[in-house]
Amino acid sequence: MADGDKLEVREITRIERIGAHSHIRGLGLDDVLEARSISQGMVGQKDARKAAGIIVQMVREGKIAGRCILIAGEPSTGKTAIAVGMAQALGLETPFTSMSGSEIYSLEMSKTEALSQALRKSIGVRIKEETEIIEGEVVEIQIDRPTSGTGQKVGKVTLKTTEMETNYDLGNKIIECFMNAKIQAGDIITIDKASGKVNKLGRSFTRARDYDATGIQTRFVQCPEGELQKRKEVVHTVTLHEIDVINSRTHGFLALFSGDTGEIKQEVRDQINNKVAEWREEGKAEINPGVLFIDEAHMLDVECFSYLNRALESDMAPVVIMATNRGITRIRGTDYKSPHGIPIDLLDRMIIIRTVPYSEKEFKEILKIRCEEEDCQMSTDGLTVLTRIATETSLRYAIQLITTANLLARRRRATEVTIEDVKKVYTLFLDESRSSRILKEYQDEYLFNDAGSGPTGSNTKVTPMDVGDN
Repeated sequence: MADGDKLEVREITRIERIGAHSHIRGLGLDDVLEARSISQGMVGQKDARKAAGIIVQMVREGKIAGRCILIAGEPSTGKTAIAVGMAQALGLETPFTSMSGSEIYSLEMSKTEALSQALRKSIGVRIKEETEIIEGEVVEIQIDRPTSGTGQKVGKVTLKTTEMETNYDLGNKIIECFMNAKIQAGDIITIDKASGKVNKLGRSFTRARDYDATGIQTRFVQCPEGELQKRKEVVHTVTLHEIDVINSRTHGFLALFSGDTGEIKQEVRDQINNKVAEWREEGKAEINPGVLFIDEAHMLDVECFSYLNRALESDMAPVVIMATNRGITRIRGTDYKSPHGIPIDLLDRMIIIRTVPYSEKEFKEILKIRCEEEDCQMSTDGLTVLTRIATETSLRYAIQLITTANLLARRRRATEVTIEDVKKVYTLFLDESRSSRILKEYQDEYLFNDAGSGPTGSNTKVTPMDVGDN
């Protein structure tokens, strides 16, 4: 290589999608469930977060299910953010299913079936079973292949622990597993006697000096102690919906990957419920009720609310959390009005958490967190203007301006977003109030406008036949 040639080194960074709530890591509570002012991406809403923390504690204990919680408040007050924080606080062990109220209106299955599947996705079953395993260090492995190239392979392996050493004859299936896992002398392995699965735990510390250099993926572990054959308790966590799909479809578990679950018969669910109840009595399984979060709950109709009323009374029901930003409005599917568009009898079963509008100081903190999440260096003046925009328009609109202003700053090769960048994108992209004002000002120039009357007959109702005739 010539001296003048330069080697270009590019840093490989991990690409992550930034979502509306990707900055939230939890509810931001301390050990006594008191809300911190700013913690884990959450700002303000101390009472609502504390109430949500109590619900999370209730879910973790797993003894109380079938409760319904409603998170109600004005738009842009952090209802979905609290639900995301609850999901993060619960962790991966507790099932958390999130859906929108409009998702149930599908041509593929009925509304009650969609709700039933969502409810059973939110109920986990911990199935315990004891398996016999062989765990030890490979001393010697010998595999004999037929000279013709076809036929059964024959093999032997010598395993040892700190106390004993034994020879085992290997079958054809185990030999294939050994070859696929590239097992060699000095490896610490486990063999499941029931399934024949071979798992490589790492290399023995006694073989650490076999090679002068090893890769970073090489893991050194101690030689096992005691007997070679051991009994080990394995816990599998599945949801009731997954068990339903496996037992109802001809392809079984393959339907879980394709998503083609279809309608599941009630008889199948009843049989599974009875079987799970037997496992619970025998101590083989535990029910882990999770959380079903329904956003935009006012989109559900009276049939869905009636079904939820009955479903919540079951002992196999999860904790249902709903969120809505509606006031007193019509219940979908009826002519009656009710608070939040939810029937009174279901509201009576709920405990309601209220979210309140953010203050200007809280707006500023949220925007600062979003700037960090989107890797945007915002100047102090720019953040002040953005906070004022959020106060006068909406928080969502102000958050949308962060990335656009950052792109403008990059175009002029600046490292920091200034007040000019924020003002520029404010003029380029309209918010809802300015857009409505322009529509009212130029309403006569738009087609099919119902706001005013003009020579074009903007108040006239145009039918498809009229359009076709013209």
